[in-house]
Amino acid sequence: MDSATSLDKKGEKMEYVYAAMLLHSAEKDISEEAVNSVLTAAGVEVDGGRVKALVASLSSVDIEEAMSTAVAAPVAAASPAAASGGAAAEAAPAEAAEEEEAEEEAGGFEGLGSLFG
Repeated sequence: MDSATSLDKKGEKMEYVYAAMLLHSAEKDISEEAVNSVLTAAGVEVDGGRVKALVASLSSVDIEEAMSTAVAAPVAAASPAAASGGAAAEAAPAEAAEEEEAEEEAGGFEGLGSLFG
């Protein structure tokens, strides 16, 4: 599979997550019917199994918390200590620890990751 095809496949998978995020943002229930409607309106060929899996995996995820964690992670990576050239070697272990903590905090996404392999 070439890189363009790989990107297309990843983009297709993300449309389902985007549909759920749109529903959440609009304060609507994230149900199979609602996700199907959003995807159909966007002209996406809907895979019912993927929709069902997405809705099931999101039932145990606090979306607000997950989004705030996802937004905070890039800010931590762009800290001034990481930007200074001389301290880069010293900051590397600290950054690795921060990344591990971010992965642990994002535990709710484990189910989502398995959906999109």
